[in-house]
Amino acid sequence: MSQMRGRIPEAGLICSRRIRKLFGEPKGRALSDVTSFRSWVFATIFHYPTYLLPGSPIASGRRDRHALLLLPDYIKRRFKLKVRVLEKGLERDEDVSPIERGHTTGLSLNNDRLYKLTYSTEVFLDRGKGNLQDSVGYRISSNVDVALLWRSPDGDDNQLIQITMKDVNLENVNQQRGEKSIFKGKKSSQIIRKENLEAMQRPVLLHLIHGKIKEFYSYQNEPAAIENLKRGLASLFQMQLSSGTTNEVDISGDCKVTYQAHQDKVTKIKALDSCKIERAGFTTPHQVLGVTSKATSVTTYKIEDSFVVAVLSEEIRALRLNFLQSIAGKIVSRQKLELKTTEASVRLKPGKQVAAIIKAVDSKYTAIPIVGQVFQSKCKGCPSLSEHWQSIRKHLQPDNLSKAEAVRSFLAFIKHLRTAKKEEILQILKAENKEVLPQLVDAVTSAQTPDSLDAILDFLDFKSTESVILQERFLYACAFASHPDEELLRALISKFKGSFGSNDIRESVMIIIGALVRKLCQNQGCKLKGVIEAKKLILGGLEKAEKKEDIVMYLLALKNARLPEGIPLLLKYTETGEGPISHLAATTLQRYDVPFITDEVKKTMNRIYHQNRKIHEKTVRTTAAAIILKNNPSYMEVKNILLSIGELPKEMNKYMLSIVQDILRFETPASKMVRQVLKEMVAHNYDRFSKSGSSSAYTGYVERTSHSASTYSLDILYSGSGILRRSNLNIFQYIEKTPLHGIQVVIEAQGLEALIAATPDEGEENLDSYAGLSALLFDVQLRPVTFFNGYSDLMSKMLSASSDPMSVVKGLLLLIDHSQELQLQSGLKANMDVQGGLAIDITGAMEFSLWYRESKTRVKNRVSVLITGGITVDSSFVKAGLEIGAETEAGLEFISTVQFSQYPFLVCLQMDKEDVPYRQFETKYERLSTGRGYVSRKRKESLIGGCEFPLHQENSDMCKVVFAPQPESSSSGWF
Repeated sequence: MSQMRGRIPEAGLICSRRIRKLFGEPKGRALSDVTSFRSWVFATIFHYPTYLLPGSPIASGRRDRHALLLLPDYIKRRFKLKVRVLEKGLERDEDVSPIERGHTTGLSLNNDRLYKLTYSTEVFLDRGKGNLQDSVGYRISSNVDVALLWRSPDGDDNQLIQITMKDVNLENVNQQRGEKSIFKGKKSSQIIRKENLEAMQRPVLLHLIHGKIKEFYSYQNEPAAIENLKRGLASLFQMQLSSGTTNEVDISGDCKVTYQAHQDKVTKIKALDSCKIERAGFTTPHQVLGVTSKATSVTTYKIEDSFVVAVLSEEIRALRLNFLQSIAGKIVSRQKLELKTTEASVRLKPGKQVAAIIKAVDSKYTAIPIVGQVFQSKCKGCPSLSEHWQSIRKHLQPDNLSKAEAVRSFLAFIKHLRTAKKEEILQILKAENKEVLPQLVDAVTSAQTPDSLDAILDFLDFKSTESVILQERFLYACAFASHPDEELLRALISKFKGSFGSNDIRESVMIIIGALVRKLCQNQGCKLKGVIEAKKLILGGLEKAEKKEDIVMYLLALKNARLPEGIPLLLKYTETGEGPISHLAATTLQRYDVPFITDEVKKTMNRIYHQNRKIHEKTVRTTAAAIILKNNPSYMEVKNILLSIGELPKEMNKYMLSIVQDILRFETPASKMVRQVLKEMVAHNYDRFSKSGSSSAYTGYVERTSHSASTYSLDILYSGSGILRRSNLNIFQYIEKTPLHGIQVVIEAQGLEALIAATPDEGEENLDSYAGLSALLFDVQLRPVTFFNGYSDLMSKMLSASSDPMSVVKGLLLLIDHSQELQLQSGLKANMDVQGGLAIDITGAMEFSLWYRESKTRVKNRVSVLITGGITVDSSFVKAGLEIGAETEAGLEFISTVQFSQYPFLVCLQMDKEDVPYRQFETKYERLSTGRGYVSRKRKESLIGGCEFPLHQENSDMCKVVFAPQPESSSSGWF
């Protein structure tokens, strides 16, 4: 007792400072000297009545009562029973957590004790449903020794601890694997390998201050994967014993964490999305084509005597594709740490500086980051880039592009290209023949690496007219790039400023520059120097353009870029431009989002529709009306449009009436306002709603679920003479309220009235004969295709024409591209990848026969689609993986048939979908670095029957007349 009495003054000075620092001065009486502190300690421990006197530290409020909790451990251990009695009194009075009563910062190890624990980390991979025991994965377990090497004489919360893993073992997480277990008959030392096992069992040092990791010490040049496993274990010892939110640096990076302390338990919730750590990765920014990923981390500590009795940590990483939720996967990673026993250990090392202590333990120790480090597992027996290409090139022959295997080969080769050097890529490009070269160009461009971009730019000669197809395929692949960067945009700007062998390629380059500007701006890249330069190029070019071809080119670029700064120019060209230019400017405005269609824009559209200043073509007027009705129309705007029906040219009357009826039937946002206006008899009467004609508009669902929908719409406008003026086919995909304009195919014709000696409509008397096709694919406007331009061109093609289709777009596209490299807090490395590609072939044809007095337009879309998702968890010596996918081949054909042998003309519209095979597959595997593995495969196939999409009833009635069955002849003779 006398010895302890001699130590109390020193403790009193230390604790007095700490009380003042953490809790402020006690009310009524400060602990200003050793005597008052000694009186307080003994009064409280032995229940001396003074602890209840007014003004005493214990009775002076909650903050001062907490001063008792800061008693040195040796005092509390010496008078263990008495302190507990007093503390229970406090607990009843103030409900103070036992954790707060034991220690106020972090874990604290007792002197001269060796803590013996068991540790395991396990990982499960599955599709996010079902029993975890059906998953693939593995478990790494070991014994762990933890000892306190040093404690600072200036405070108990400054500690240096040693952590040592021993007796490492590997096993399956699925206990039902039995004879198929990849670990059966294998010793852990054989799997992990001797040098890795030795590194894993070398101890690490952890410097903790107030429970937080100050430094992590290990040996240099250890394998990164092994060090990460030790980092994962060491990170479990970082915690605090009080509730609150803070930032911590551990193996996951610099993360926001929240602690919840209660009784003898602490829960630590790590916001993994907040973690700052350098890892490779990219994603498709569009919500429809993108993925949704979720990450959670919860660690529960059970505490006794300021040290852990048990730790359970669970980290979950989940991923799913937004528009196809069967492409989903989940990683569940768990860590368990349990105290088994304690025993005597070496005495603490004396000293004030931790650096000197570490040097005394082992001078080879060095401070390294606690944050997980990147490592790559070597691929044994993997083919070279050239060997890989030779093995798949047969699947990329032109005749095989309609098969899903072509897309599979395309996606696999892209992954390999992303690790290849420029020289390797160039060598393959230069050696390939003309048939397969376009598909190779698609793949190289879609790889989107600096080496692949340099290689393709060196290979292509934009001054040549012989490689126009390759140049166009390169540009289309750029347009659909999943994560373009500024360097790609700069490369195209540089090419545009150079010379071209083909003017079509020059136009395509500018159009694609607009698409890249849009994608970079969507990814917060609007302020990049390259984007700013591209904006000036588009807007400046449009403002200064004099040639019709240049105006069209810059308008198409602006249609892709959708720059708010370009709206004044678009209004100018829409209202004052001639014919096709005015229509193109209007359709460009139509693509802008609602916030950009201001009152000024709508005033201009109203002037155009109602022809307040000049006469406009029907195509321009109907587009202006569509813009008004799509963007929160006012009561008077809707009323004026409805009142105009009946005063318009015949076919335009019918078209606008169909648009209004479609709005009401499909419940678009404008439908409420239209219904309000229709309550007025002047707007809603038989005379107005009984207009006849062939023009039409219809919208329907391809598919509809609780969170997504796919819609199709078809509107067709005829001239007063019954000749096709414009047909517009659209397919949209929605995820909740976010749309993706999947396909738009517009066929336009003008100036064809002379062929049947008909009178052109008002405002269209001077239009040249023209027919062409414009396509938009996955939100990217492509360069339009011309069937004929001018009367002489029309006549020559009519006399020599065949019904062969004209290609609008053909190629392999990478649409979905998501890659994540994850650092699991257990120390394991995970990768999550989703890729989606398609082979597409859109063709258009227009047949015109004066002999049969019939015209027919065909638009055919053929696609092969493959979507794959992959998840792997790698420790460098064992790997588990999950691969999921879906594939299909589909065809959609739109046919418009017009018979003008009688008046009014007979018009039949058809939209046919072919039978669609749909295949799903799942592969799970576990594999050792030595080559031994386990694989489980599942496959499911189904056939979705073809159909003809329904349009309006009038069209169905007309088709029955056009394709009426021919009467059978009763005569069996020649005449």
